[in-house]
Amino acid sequence: MHKLTRAALGVCLGLSLSGLTVAAEPPATGLGEAWPNAVDVSTSPHWHVYVFVLNGIQYIQVNDLNGHVIGAVGTAGGQFITLPVGKSSQYVSTPQQRATRISSVGAATPTTVYRDSSTVITVTPQGNGMTNLNASPAGTCTDPYSCGSFNGQR
Repeated sequence: MHKLTRAALGVCLGLSLSGLTVAAEPPATGLGEAWPNAVDVSTSPHWHVYVFVLNGIQYIQVNDLNGHVIGAVGTAGGQFITLPVGKSSQYVSTPQQRATRISSVGAATPTTVYRDSSTVITVTPQGNGMTNLNASPAGTCTDPYSCGSFNGQR
């Protein structure tokens, strides 16, 4: 009977720990929503960034402070794709796809809003109310201001 109790305890412990690992993974739903049920991982207090993972592809969405979706990218293995969501989706640049060009008159300084071991995302508000979003592999970003490695990050 004592072995049965230990076995039951072991199963319960195993199930509870597996629940913790599932809870730590980014969600697979909510992409395109103003306030998705996901953790805000933005490196800037002026933007919201949400990460979703599905079938090994990481989807990164950038929202403004009011919850408006600016744009999103999908990335896996150093490859990027612009997703057709957000009011500035045509202004999202990746190494594989350049954004529609808009006048840089009145453009702000790029701000890093997301950085992990493989991806850096910066946003640049434009004078016309639109926002440029740039996604690049972490190893290719060399400007410390726009890559977020400068200690006085903007």
